[in-house]
Amino acid sequence: MLPNTGKLAGCTVFITGASRGIGKAIALKAAKDGANIVIAAKTAQAHPKLPGTIYTAAEEIKAAGGKALPCIVDVRDEEQISSAVEKAVEKFGAYTIAKYGMSMCVLGMAEEFKGEIAVNALWPRTAIHTAAMDMLGGSGVESQCRKVDIMADAAYCIFKKPKSFTGNFIIDENILKEEGIKNFDVYAITPGHPLLPDFFLDEQPAMVTKKADSYGAVPELKEEKTQPPPKARSGAVEETFRIVKDSLSDDIVKATQAVYQFELSGEDGGTWFLDLKSKGGNIGYGEPSDQADVVMSMSTDDFVKMFSGKLKPTMAFMSGKLKIKGNMALAIKLEKLMNQMNSKL
Repeated sequence: MLPNTGKLAGCTVFITGASRGIGKAIALKAAKDGANIVIAAKTAQAHPKLPGTIYTAAEEIKAAGGKALPCIVDVRDEEQISSAVEKAVEKFGAYTIAKYGMSMCVLGMAEEFKGEIAVNALWPRTAIHTAAMDMLGGSGVESQCRKVDIMADAAYCIFKKPKSFTGNFIIDENILKEEGIKNFDVYAITPGHPLLPDFFLDEQPAMVTKKADSYGAVPELKEEKTQPPPKARSGAVEETFRIVKDSLSDDIVKATQAVYQFELSGEDGGTWFLDLKSKGGNIGYGEPSDQADVVMSMSTDDFVKMFSGKLKPTMAFMSGKLKIKGNMALAIKLEKLMNQMNSKL
């Protein structure tokens, strides 16, 4: 773990989503230095399934040594953001550091505010265990994740940088290595267990592939199941599935071990399946003979774009074009398979 240096004492940090998860972890890390924390989040009343509110986070921040200003903020509401900033200035004089959720405008803002405000984006190399990950990943996903502490430590490294350090897209593990951190098992929920890659990174963490075989992450092959023969279809979707079928192998099946069902709307749509559990794999039109581990719903156009590499599955999911039910970890495995097939589609 990265030790605190006290450098953020008296600094004001404006953090969206600070009532829980990564946002709160960053807030608590800064609070240990004696920083002022503006907690900008939507949760003012306890949620039945999600822990924490802006007020409980404020109490934790004060206990850690910082000062707190809880503000009800929906980042989609410009008036709420402006109001929170005004309250921060009124209470703390000004705010010097900000953490926002998605950082799509990093390069533009870094150039616009050069010399005045540093703008950087921070991404985790692996999945981070949060309440959202529990909801998306299902039971047991936490063992494949790291703690929120790694993002808090990485953010702390950025906070210590001068304003000239701007316009960067930073991976948590990389910046911590620069700080001399070598043991990353301390950040793992289950040290030594294979880790899920982050949804937004193209690269696959070395520890995922290196440890998978030795840890038993690859289950034994099941006996071949009898699948209904695919009906005669035509069009881009059928052609996509044909190429996928030609690309299947025992190695892919062994590494994936999942049945995917696709609910496609639009021309050439309907229900399709991709069986990566049975020996050799199989595809077809209609429902699979075994229950699907993952059900994906989207339009046929977006399906073809996704498998051809023109639409990243993660971005499709985050934008609402792709809806996923079932095991999120297995959905991520399919994304890796898509990347291997892009050159053929």
